[in-house]
Amino acid sequence: MGGSTLAEEFVRVVNAGDTDGFLAMFVADGYVDDWGRTFVGPVEIRRWSDIEFIGANGRMTAVQVSGGDGSFTVVAQWTSDQHTGPSRFVLHDDGGRIASMTITAA
Repeated sequence: MGGSTLAEEFVRVVNAGDTDGFLAMFVADGYVDDWGRTFVGPVEIRRWSDIEFIGANGRMTAVQVSGGDGSFTVVAQWTSDQHTGPSRFVLHDDGGRIASMTITAA
């Protein structure tokens, strides 16, 4: 899976509300950095996602997707029960799977 394909799959899986598909996109020791709070591995990422990401009815409309050299960025309009507004998702690609995802303001 190349960077842009991985980015497209990331947006598709999140918008489908597919937590299992989202978790399957990560390497075993992958992590999420959500505004400085870090969640490592599938158990912590699921717990976070169930409350604050996919489980909070999170959906994104990608505004810009860019990438290269093992990472890609999705700038999106994010809406959820927890937060609504422009957000930046920086994902590091490790062999077609996500090694890390960092969420910040766009």
